[in-house]
Amino acid sequence: MAQTKATKKFEKKHLKDTLKRRKELAKVKQRHQRNDKRKARRAQEHESDDDQPKNDAAPKTSSKRANGGDNKAFANMSVDEFFQGGFNIPEPVKQPAKKTGKRKRAEKPQLEPEVDGSDTSGSSSGHELAEDSHIQDNTGSEEESEDETAHKEQLEKLAEKDPEFFKYLQENDDELLNFDDDADLDGLQLSESEDEETPTKKRKKGNVDAGEDERAPDNEITKAFVHKWRDAIHNKQSLRATKEVMLAFRAAVHVNDEGKQFKYTISNPDVYHELLVTAMECIPKVVRHHMPLKETAGGKVRVSTDSKKYKNLAPLLKSHTHSVTVLLETLSDGATQRRTLSSVELLLPYLLSFKKAIRELSRVVVEIWSDSGNTEASRLAAFLVLRKLVVIGDPGIKESVLKASYQGLVKGSRVTTIHTINGINLMKNSAAELWGIDANIGYTSGFTYIRQLAIHLRTSITNRSKDSHKTVYNWQYVHSLDFWSRVLALHCDSLREAKAGKQSPLRPLIYPVVQVTLGALRLIPTATYFPLRFQLTRSLLRLSLATGTYIPLAPALHEVLASAEMRKPPKPSTLKPVDFETAIRVPKSYLRTRTYQTGVGEQVAELLSEFFVLWAKNIAFPELALPVVVMLKRWLKEVSGGRRGGGSRSGGAGAGNKNGKVNGAIVLVVQKLEAQSKWIEARRAKVEFAPNDRAGVEGFLKDVEWEKSPLGAFVVGQRKAREERKKLVEEGRRREERRRKNNEKDSDAEEIENRFEDSEEDMDVDGDVDIEDIDGDEDEDED
Repeated sequence: MAQTKATKKFEKKHLKDTLKRRKELAKVKQRHQRNDKRKARRAQEHESDDDQPKNDAAPKTSSKRANGGDNKAFANMSVDEFFQGGFNIPEPVKQPAKKTGKRKRAEKPQLEPEVDGSDTSGSSSGHELAEDSHIQDNTGSEEESEDETAHKEQLEKLAEKDPEFFKYLQENDDELLNFDDDADLDGLQLSESEDEETPTKKRKKGNVDAGEDERAPDNEITKAFVHKWRDAIHNKQSLRATKEVMLAFRAAVHVNDEGKQFKYTISNPDVYHELLVTAMECIPKVVRHHMPLKETAGGKVRVSTDSKKYKNLAPLLKSHTHSVTVLLETLSDGATQRRTLSSVELLLPYLLSFKKAIRELSRVVVEIWSDSGNTEASRLAAFLVLRKLVVIGDPGIKESVLKASYQGLVKGSRVTTIHTINGINLMKNSAAELWGIDANIGYTSGFTYIRQLAIHLRTSITNRSKDSHKTVYNWQYVHSLDFWSRVLALHCDSLREAKAGKQSPLRPLIYPVVQVTLGALRLIPTATYFPLRFQLTRSLLRLSLATGTYIPLAPALHEVLASAEMRKPPKPSTLKPVDFETAIRVPKSYLRTRTYQTGVGEQVAELLSEFFVLWAKNIAFPELALPVVVMLKRWLKEVSGGRRGGGSRSGGAGAGNKNGKVNGAIVLVVQKLEAQSKWIEARRAKVEFAPNDRAGVEGFLKDVEWEKSPLGAFVVGQRKAREERKKLVEEGRRREERRRKNNEKDSDAEEIENRFEDSEEDMDVDGDVDIEDIDGDEDEDED
């Protein structure tokens, strides 16, 4: 079969590189296989050493193998030849061994709480006991470390030569690149200089006394262990006790993992709880005691990562961070979540060098922060952790935390109801604070996400399919736009910028946010999506109020009044009023009903007054309000059936919406706008500066409170009335929930009682039968 053009092109340009990469990968895997075989052989040798009779010859032979005493037997043999030989070890040549003193046989050590004791031998001997109860092979560990170093160097070269293939390995074979991330920490030893200064003899005596009374089978953690560790941490700031608490905490976190083995085991729930409390309270205190933080005026912290203590504690801190991350994923109790998050917050400055651990930790914390099922206190504690990371982290950490927070916000706002709206607003307000901590990074990330929103909007406009608008007209998109309006309103506030003496770096984002919001607002101008239009209008009102930016919102609101929904007479309906705070669309059953028309009219009147009150003290208010007043009067004349000549658009004189409540609200808005215009004109007539005097124009009515103006007093009264209505609705909702819960409890209790009565009846029936049978048997016996 002839080769295709693509095959020939591949053989010409890419075949050599592909074969080379495969060979390199095969070498790496082969090296891992050799390491695994070496480890298996070493474990087999230890098992054979334990099974052999413990005479003088056995230790000499094993010591030769462990220390490389028979190097001549392997001098002319390569590693590949050794494996091909089937693991045949040449017979060692017996030589007289030098007697270096008596050697005790290795006994299986009993578990003792390693609190403040030093190594069993002196520091001059240079011999440390491994905590996994067997002697490590020094030669094997050196060879393994050399292999790991060579492996890392080859991976670095591979990343430089072929980054695409390296990325493929990261995605598909992560264990190959991170083969030493889960290294066992049980064998990690702390030197005497890093622990408390206690005499060696006292430490040994303390260990013996503790071991006699507190030994437990199978490394089981008891309360005595926990109390001993806690006392050592409180009294002596013991690093050894802290290490044991970390190891026990790791075992407690993975208590349900069957495939993993740890130094300690735990089965008592009380001991489990006490261990968690001890770890959360004591570990940050000890770490901060031995490695104090240096804080700068800007909130930055500095940790000496070059110190000997930090280098020795780094593996423990990394393992502890992983354990805390696993624990947070499984916790559901609010109090435990808060305690754990508060403990992690204290350790964050020491974890900044562990990029991967920080990334995983921030992901889990964001899940807690964005979950509406968690308590508000737990979500605030999670937010404090995220804020601390953004304050003390480097640009990479800041950007990753901001990205994770935004993704969590979008994910957590998918479902919006009256029960979740407060939690979503909490997320938006708290996340908005993160973007102002480092405004430069906030601008970069914000521009990226706003651009994504604009791309979605452009796609919906250009692709006029049936469901193209759904990528924009959903709660996640609406909450995203509202979130960015909150970010800019918080950090581009005029008063805040005046105090800082400069404009915020985020201010250039105002224009794209306004443009995208106005575009989404007008994407589908149907009555079904009037609630969404009102949601976005409120976002723009917040932005305009805080930043002093003029945003033309009156035309968008007039479009609602000019729609057929508001001009034609509605149908009578008994539907429940629409909650515009938690709705972006309404069902078809609400269209052309009096309930919906009244609600929309109240929203338009409210938003028009809120829009114009922003400029109630502006010297150009009469010119600003005049076009809107003219349009509103024309609309009122049309819907009231007052058009003469050609009649109304709906087909005859006397036609209109016939909704006096809506028309009355709009008439009141028109009256207040006219009164405010006259109020401004009266004060404008007394000024002595020209229109081109910028300072005079900006200082016009600067000392007058806006609430004292005609429009301002009207808006204040309307806000109070809405707050009272909202309280009444909220109280009614809570009363209804309590009644529903009580009814559910009563029904459950009644069902349980009925079941109990049925079971008693069955028992009575069975009892009667049994008694009759017994009586019959007794009668037969008597006969």
